[in-house]
Amino acid sequence: MTHPVPPTDQQGAYAAAGVSIEAADLAIELMKGSVAKATRPEVIGGLGGFAGLFDASALTRYERPLLATSTDGVGTKVAIAQAMDVHDTIGFDLVGMVVDDLVVCGAEPLFMTDYIATGRVVPERISAIVKGIADACVVAGCALIGGETAEHPGLLEPDEYDVAGAATGVVEADRLLGPGRVRPGDVVLAMGSSGLHSNGYSLVRHVLLGAGGPGWSLDRDVDVLGRTLGEELLEPTRIYTKACLDLAAQTEVHAMSHVTGGGLATNLERVMPLEVSATLDRFTWSLPPVFSLVAEAGGVSREDLESTLNCGVGMVALLPADSADRAIAVLDGHGIPAWVAGEVASGGEGRVTLTGDHR
Repeated sequence: MTHPVPPTDQQGAYAAAGVSIEAADLAIELMKGSVAKATRPEVIGGLGGFAGLFDASALTRYERPLLATSTDGVGTKVAIAQAMDVHDTIGFDLVGMVVDDLVVCGAEPLFMTDYIATGRVVPERISAIVKGIADACVVAGCALIGGETAEHPGLLEPDEYDVAGAATGVVEADRLLGPGRVRPGDVVLAMGSSGLHSNGYSLVRHVLLGAGGPGWSLDRDVDVLGRTLGEELLEPTRIYTKACLDLAAQTEVHAMSHVTGGGLATNLERVMPLEVSATLDRFTWSLPPVFSLVAEAGGVSREDLESTLNCGVGMVALLPADSADRAIAVLDGHGIPAWVAGEVASGGEGRVTLTGDHR
């Protein structure tokens, strides 16, 4: 992580303005061990440089390497982490939102950088955030090669922060996944989410915690969830990267879709060619309790729920029907529940339709 440090004789004035160089330096020391684990053989150097370095000669094993890049944040889920004073899981949300956008085209994520803006640098809190990011990078198989922590007094409250990140990946050109490969007769393979992931939290917070519903507290035990509301809302985003790369290697995957903001149908339509359409049957899976809770507590319609939240499906793959059983077995080996949720048919201008009711 890089930190711009003003001249020593100005540090007193800088501190008076609300920026602590000493706190930033301590945060770097605390995060070093976590970041060191999130590496790859191609990474050159360590913490403290102005830029992260990655040995691109590793790409020479590709015939025609295509670089893929993605950037994202976590959104208002950070408000839950701040309210609960739990900061070592939000990194999984950040990494999941970024690297799983890369893997949908078949790209292997190589490295990631992060950005944390906060009203006041509390070294232990920053270290916990970065630990989560680094741990998630290990799960995704990418390196955390750099980042920035910025102290913004007066712009953010002392205990407020926001996080963002960007990643770069690579895919062989002839292995690129996308709409051009999708065919009538393909099945829609759904992969279970770990919960809400990191989208729709403005709605969720309004409905469950605010004026749009019962106004519950985060420490409320909710029987249907089997834990407190806060624990459920802070459940980390599932990272599908390694499982999806394995899936693409072992089966004939045509396209994948990461189900984020906009819900299942909208995100699946992003990888559908205009010559086909897809129909998904809700009866193929049960709606996880947290989604039913949001709907019931806030009087949220099914249309609004499905156009905002993932409703239990965090990733989708389109592949030939005769590959479905093998694909489910591959994903099961990675601990990811998967099932055939629908089918692709000719016509329909790339539309996705959900039918039936959940079990």
